[in-house]
Amino acid sequence: MYDLAIVGGGPAGVAAGVYAARKKLKTIFIAETIGGQSMDSVDIQNWIGTQHISGMGLAKQLEMHLHAYAADVVDVHLGERAQKAQKIEGGFSITTGKGSYEAKALLVATGGMRRKLAVPTAAQFENKGLTYCASCDGPLFAGQDAVVIGGGNAGFETAAQLLAYCKSVTLISRSDFSKADAATVEAVLAHPNMKTLQYTVPTEIKGSNFVSGLVVQNTKTNETQELPVSGIFVEIGMLPSTDWVKDIVELDEYDRVKVDAKNQHTSQDGVWAAGDCTDELYHQNNIAAGDAVKALEDIYYWLRMKR
Repeated sequence: MYDLAIVGGGPAGVAAGVYAARKKLKTIFIAETIGGQSMDSVDIQNWIGTQHISGMGLAKQLEMHLHAYAADVVDVHLGERAQKAQKIEGGFSITTGKGSYEAKALLVATGGMRRKLAVPTAAQFENKGLTYCASCDGPLFAGQDAVVIGGGNAGFETAAQLLAYCKSVTLISRSDFSKADAATVEAVLAHPNMKTLQYTVPTEIKGSNFVSGLVVQNTKTNETQELPVSGIFVEIGMLPSTDWVKDIVELDEYDRVKVDAKNQHTSQDGVWAAGDCTDELYHQNNIAAGDAVKALEDIYYWLRMKR
């Protein structure tokens, strides 16, 4: 039985893996790949300590860092997806498509997937003007017109980021703005370069090699119009990868793992979670890594108390 099982290969999982190795915790590290959601980003500018790096470049650095410390302490199992976690005597079992593993403690860092825009040709324009990460890709659209799809808090927070450097930002929502915090809405709408369209949905993306416009339709009048934009930022929710732990930890209404912000502990003794799979208010690479480090500090002392 391992001391710890870390499941997930994004910044949270890798940060946890490095710390587990340095603390000499016998660990199994399970992930399909290393890199997380940012692997799709062309240019990441907010990974602290690195001014510019591509998503694939960040993934490579994360993997190198993990292997540099893993040695005979952390067993790295890539190409495996966790299917189910169960409570057993003395710890937990994690079943993948290739086997079953046991550990005294478990860190859930499986992240999630951005809900994709269900518009024809959306996949064609990903990273060619259409993006799911404003903090990663927003600065690439400095001085340009952009649109944000999504009328919740995430949509307005993305709009606020983009207003710092975009020529104009138009936020479209399929309903009103009642799901967003009123103070945030008021602050963002006060900006002179901010525009909104309520009860509006995207229907078509225009462009050749890159985005040149977005066709939208008013759901009340059925009228359509084309917005001449070069950047489309999608904030329509996230699908957390937590189905495999739903039987042992408490999830919120969005299927995110509920955690104690002080130490990342879940409702289940011996299980911690970090990153985009949690109910953390803000989801970014740096936050995910920091939360994982916080969790590892707590896991280390928890395991020492068990000995």
